[in-house]
Amino acid sequence: MIYRDFQDLKLSALGFGAMRLPVLEGNDSKIDKAATLRMVDTAMENGINYYDTAWGYHGENSELVMGEALAKYPRDSFYLATKFPGYDPRNWDKVKEIFPRQLEKLQVEYFDFYLFHNVCEMNIDAYLNDEKYGIYTYLTEQKRNGKIRHLGFSCHGSMEVLKRFLDAYGKDMEFCQLQINYLDWTFQDAKEKVALLNEWNIPVWVMEPLRGGKLAKLAPKYEEKLKALRPEEEIPAWAFRFLQSIPSVTMILSGMSNQEQLEKNLQTFTEDKKLSDSEMQTLLGIADEMLSVGTVPCTACHYCVSHCPQELDIPRLLSLYNEHAFTGGGFIAPMVMGTLPDEKKPSACLHCRSCEEVCPQQIKISEVMEDFAAKLG
Repeated sequence: MIYRDFQDLKLSALGFGAMRLPVLEGNDSKIDKAATLRMVDTAMENGINYYDTAWGYHGENSELVMGEALAKYPRDSFYLATKFPGYDPRNWDKVKEIFPRQLEKLQVEYFDFYLFHNVCEMNIDAYLNDEKYGIYTYLTEQKRNGKIRHLGFSCHGSMEVLKRFLDAYGKDMEFCQLQINYLDWTFQDAKEKVALLNEWNIPVWVMEPLRGGKLAKLAPKYEEKLKALRPEEEIPAWAFRFLQSIPSVTMILSGMSNQEQLEKNLQTFTEDKKLSDSEMQTLLGIADEMLSVGTVPCTACHYCVSHCPQELDIPRLLSLYNEHAFTGGGFIAPMVMGTLPDEKKPSACLHCRSCEEVCPQQIKISEVMEDFAAKLG
């Protein structure tokens, strides 16, 4: 197992993510406990020492099962992470109830790592409204009391959201968990987000390294390109090698759903095999090709915005359209749309085509807005 330095700790570079545990009868809330316990045993035996769960995973059952799986091991033999579920408005005023319950569910006296969960457009105002909800005050108190050893946050929001959170709380954040993979390096501004965290000297934790499994298997023409460069390398391993090549990445979390996935990932993380410049260019070129299908080539030049009588944030809407189109749905676009007033949504487009007259990429913006509105229902 490869290890990374974090302050005075040595963390396994591969973390055990407990969001996609094996389940029974295809029911996400019914975790296959026997299979999960076996996977945790295998992980511990092979040097994984970081385990990541959350309040909401598997219908609020992930913490319970992970608590049971880890209970037989000495507390100082693993590092445990969980999160405050601020993605759900029903929880904004319940941090004092939820946190102690999480300690009970996970059968521990303290958390090694604790996160503000999923900082995004939906909840950034609540997270920053400490006078009303007191989430920040309570969690920093728990850190002072020793119930939290290291405090951080995960973020699915835009650069603007990330900047707002850092400006408010960055001085107290010890790590940040982002969705990073070779598709999202440019697609979700991961490269710029990492650069911003570097400015704050905040180490990077990675979630969704395989983009929900999309990078575990590629089209034959792409797999052939990669096999020509590294014949011995498994296709999923390329996603991990990409992340191993980013200097500030400390922790790579993988949500493994069965024993086979775990064992393959363990094999990948027996050595550190960073990408060469040419390999990196090839991989990012493949990502560009994959993203070109069904998406629009917006460069966010913002020429369109000044010509929109509705003052729509067209580049942001097109970015969300691309995400929605590529994933075939997903949660990010609906999540952001829920925060916008009706007059700022794609359906507010007047189809006047003024924006199209100045678009350097010649995107049929009005048609995209109509299609996006239809997709969103």
